This record gives sequence, C-alpha cells and structure tokens, in this order.
Amino acid sequence: ITNGAEAGIFIVFANANPSAGYKGITAFIVERDFKGFSVGKKEDKLGIRASSTTELILEGVEVPAENVLGPVGQGYKVAIETLNEGRIGIGAQMIGVTQGALAAATQYVKEVRQQFGKPLADFQGIQFQLAQARTESEAARLMVYNAARLKDAGHDIAMEGAMAKLFSSQVAERVTSISLELFGGYGYTTDYPAEKFYRDAKIGAIYEGTSNMQLGTIAKAMLK
Repeated sequence: ITNGAEAGIFIVFANANPSAGYKGITAFIVERDFKGFSVGKKEDKLGIRASSTTELILEGVEVPAENVLGPVGQGYKVAIETLNEGRIGIGAQMIGVTQGALAAATQYVKEVRQQFGKPLADFQGIQFQLAQARTESEAARLMVYNAARLKDAGHDIAMEGAMAKLFSSQVAERVTSISLELFGGYGYTTDYPAEKFYRDAKIGAIYEGTSNMQLGTIAKAMLK
C-alpha cells in the first residue's frame, strides 16, 4: 500500500460475510499499534520512489466494533467512492509530471542544446513536437478541472473522473517519452530530470484503477 512505511492509521477492507459476495465487504480502521499488525517489506520501485510502498501483515488482528468504518457490508461502496474522487487527484498528478517534463525539455532545446550552429528549438520538427505535447497537456488539464468542478458541485463523477485519469496518464506517458528523446543521449542518463519524469509517469496507468478499468467504467456509464 502507498505510504505504508509512514502511516499510523490504515483502512483495511475485509469480507465480513463471504457468502454475500461483494456485499459483505466492510471497511475497518486498523491502527499501527494493534496486536498482530505490522508493516512488511518496502518495495523497490521503478518510479515515485519518494513515496513508500509496503506490504501490510495481519496475523490474528482483532479490530474493535467502533473501528468499523461505515455500515457493515458497505465497504465496496466506500472503496468505489474513494476511488472515483482519487482518480481526479491522480489525473492532477499526471498533469504535474507532464508539465515538469515538458518544461525541462523546452528549456533544454531552447537554451542548452545546439545543432548546426543554432538552438535545437529553431528546427520546425522540434517545434511541432513541443506544440503537440503542449496541446495534449492542456486538453488533459481541462478534463481534470472539469471533473473537479463537477465533484465540487455535487455531481456523480464516475465517468468524468475515469476519463480524466485515463487521458492524463496516456498524455503523461507520451509527453515524458518525447521529452526524454529531446534530450538525446543525455535523456537516458540520471544527469538530467527527463528519465525521472519518464519513470514517474508509468504509475498513472496502473494505480487507482488500471487504464482498462477506466475504460470499463466509462463504457458502463455511457451505456447506463
């Protein structure tokens, strides 16, 4: 789980009534000092390495009744509602990664790298790549803003949140890849930030629901 090494309180979903299927899933608040609870291995990850990702170990953990979060059997609903909102946050995160990568690449081709006696940014082929990346970045940003606006207005944002996360993560992968290439061989080294942005972008298509999960959510909402 994300930030497991630092957290003091964990929300654990367990099925209190397996015979009821997903309607038995219940959310429990588990505190770090509960007997039988411990935080296990910290994963060595490709990206977002500043944030810990750890396993949680539960061995005979007893949770008091007052630590049940929401009604018994409503855990699935709690999880889905959390994910719907969280996807807006992931979309915003991917916009930030995209912006960082694009800004670094723009500065490099404009002020640092020269070819044939002039800045790399003077070549139309480079300009077009930057323009396309900026356009996609802006489109993704507006999708995230729109999902956030609808949420604040109290609307159901299952589809809009999924679309914002899906598209922003796709844009982040494309733009960070292009940005790395604009650094040439330097982009493949750790001397410049391009490789970090590239690694950090990949998680956007995975957590808070994979891209395939977002497509399923969008299609379900469309056909409802």
